[in-house]
Amino acid sequence: MSGPARRLTPGVVFLAVALIGSLVFVLYAVTVRETSQIPLLAAGGAALGIAFIALAAYALRGVWRAGVAGRNGRAIVLAVGGGIAAITGAIFVAGAIIGFLVSRPPS
Repeated sequence: MSGPARRLTPGVVFLAVALIGSLVFVLYAVTVRETSQIPLLAAGGAALGIAFIALAAYALRGVWRAGVAGRNGRAIVLAVGGGIAAITGAIFVAGAIIGFLVSRPPS
């Protein structure tokens, strides 16, 4: 006895591609050994932060739908996961802002 089949929505595919792509970009930026490394890391951090914030927004939508449908356990799990994604996204965006500020030449 299996439950209803889960479908793979375009939103999930988009978020997976965004997260994996930005993570690969950050890993590439870590391997670069030249003067453009800090701006590359900052740009990768910004991309990863935006992807995590988008994941948090997608989780918020899931929390709303689960709450309306009366699936309280799913709503709680999505809320916790979305909160962790939002905090992670904020950390990456803050790190990117600091990276961009550090990479600017002194005036």
